[in-house]
Amino acid sequence: MEKITATSSEAQSADLVSANIEQLKALFPELITEGANGAAVNVDVLKALVGDHSVTDADEKYGLNWHGKRRARQLALTPSMGTLRPCPEESVDWDTTQNLMIEGDNLEVLKLLQKSYAGKVKLIYIDPPYNTGKDFVYPDNFQDNIKNYQQLMGWRDDEGQRTSSLARNSEASGRFHTDWLNMMYPRLKLARDLLKDDGFIMVSIDDIELHNLRFILDSIFGEENFEGSFIWEGGRKNDSRRVSTGHDYIVVYAKSSSLLKELDIRWRDRKSGLEEVYAKVEELKNAFKDDYISASKALQRWFKSLPEGSPAKEHSHYKMIDAKGAWYGDNISSPNPRANLTFEWKGYQPPANGWRYDRDAMKRLDEEGLLLYPESKERRIQYKRYLHLTETWSPSSVFYKDRRAASKDLSALMGAKIFDFPKAVDVIARLVRLATSQGELIIDFFAGSGATGEAVLDQNLSDGEDRRFILVQLPEPLDIESKDQSDAAKYCDEIGKPCTIAELTKERLRRAAAKVKTDNPLFSGDTGFRVFKLDHSNIRAWNPSPADLEVSLFDHQDHLLEGRSEADVLYELLLKLGLDLCVPIEQRTIADCEVHAVGGGVLITCLAEQIAREQVETLAQGIIDWHKELLSASGYASQDKIARETTCVFRDSAFEDDVAKTNLAAILEQYGIQNVRSL
Repeated sequence: MEKITATSSEAQSADLVSANIEQLKALFPELITEGANGAAVNVDVLKALVGDHSVTDADEKYGLNWHGKRRARQLALTPSMGTLRPCPEESVDWDTTQNLMIEGDNLEVLKLLQKSYAGKVKLIYIDPPYNTGKDFVYPDNFQDNIKNYQQLMGWRDDEGQRTSSLARNSEASGRFHTDWLNMMYPRLKLARDLLKDDGFIMVSIDDIELHNLRFILDSIFGEENFEGSFIWEGGRKNDSRRVSTGHDYIVVYAKSSSLLKELDIRWRDRKSGLEEVYAKVEELKNAFKDDYISASKALQRWFKSLPEGSPAKEHSHYKMIDAKGAWYGDNISSPNPRANLTFEWKGYQPPANGWRYDRDAMKRLDEEGLLLYPESKERRIQYKRYLHLTETWSPSSVFYKDRRAASKDLSALMGAKIFDFPKAVDVIARLVRLATSQGELIIDFFAGSGATGEAVLDQNLSDGEDRRFILVQLPEPLDIESKDQSDAAKYCDEIGKPCTIAELTKERLRRAAAKVKTDNPLFSGDTGFRVFKLDHSNIRAWNPSPADLEVSLFDHQDHLLEGRSEADVLYELLLKLGLDLCVPIEQRTIADCEVHAVGGGVLITCLAEQIAREQVETLAQGIIDWHKELLSASGYASQDKIARETTCVFRDSAFEDDVAKTNLAAILEQYGIQNVRSL
């Protein structure tokens, strides 16, 4: 039986260096630079990616360069020795939900998610610190980033004493841009590996770091995968005497634009402000099926009954709408004055530019009932353009959404004012609608107050899809003395929660879920989320005391940290073996021991603290029988292959002696379960 230690591959997150060696150009576009004779491989970058730390901070050729870039690249490649500890008591619908809310440093969390979620995420949306001079940007620790994270989050200092000091990235700092780049680079680099080949990343940013963000995204994703930028105008944000900024950017990159072109993947959006009309059209389609005539009449009666001032009537292009979603209002005059189509048509004189269509086309449109004739002969003939609900157009890169509405919506949901200018839920929902569909996964690793989670819930409610989300938020302490954070800190006190942003994230998700259920009692979609928290690995690392090696040896007899539960260890195994954190887990009692089967038997664990010799045969046979049941229920044709891939894990210190451990492993291997491990 092979023992899993802190240095075993099963106890570590994905080794990205090995993957880089195998797929250099395909996985790491940043290797390609501009040399004297055109495209060339940046040898310094190549050495860093394969773990050669002898590379210096020398000139890195064309592109963005800053002090610490090499170290930031290496930091992304350093495996995490942490884990994510489950917190069912802070979750909603733990047993059934497929959504995650993870509290912790997103750098370490992104590393831990690599084995389970690499290549599975359709959309990454983040709204990172804009680097305004007030943002919290902390230095990552190359040696022990989890310890560094705990210290900076106000847990403890080097002497183990609690501390609450925070560092802000001051505009006066000589490393103002450098610190921001060193924080963003490794996180974006890890994020790319999580995306599906047809996936996207969208990053909100303002003018301060837009240029630097584009540089590092070009480096990581390849400039050929830049899809464009949305410009969100939300109203004036400051009182500048010269240029008053009222917009933000949402920069969009694809994992592979060439693949999207090959698959002919397009984004389509609906005309805003007409949600009521689209909903009515859908209702009548369902009611009248293929009877478009009756549906059209019903829709026109409804349209005429709308009060003056309603959005549908106010919209200039929607004078009247039928059940196919048609609007009336496009004139059919030619856009080209040289078209010379100036014939008379049914008593109507041609427009100044002439008709858009010739006589045959006009006859066909008339026969199909697509021409709208005005009462006055002096007015222009118009035609009906059908807008089926699936017939939409590419979204505009510029849109307006009053950012003050997001603050009002958040205050209404939470029952109190929390933040000024939070993320706008409907803006994020629009991005989710454009880029994702049924069952796809969205990640936001700068979750803030949790707007992305609420946006996914709202969009699922709107279109009936079943998307999933993973949110990651640093438990940044809130300062009640701070003007920007005092309202949020007071709110946490009032609801009896720790004063951190992560607590607000969870509370918002709970309230958003409750609101969806209350307002839509028939909705059966997933509104829950599982909470996990970043911490040191459950597997004790070998860290002997030179002054007393004997004590160190006895302390490390049990490789699991004291105070960790079976659930803690179980979910670390899921992460390290590359299983989804929401995979089904079943439990049985066999030979007085609790046994868990994960993912239909892909992983079987028994973490009992004591296993006697006389229990071994009964325990092994019970596991074998249950494993056969699981394989039969799965319907896999090649059950022998599945059995060989099954991993069975036990607590090493639980066995009465080596004989008990050896016998148990031998029985399991005899029946095809060959991957038997101990912790």
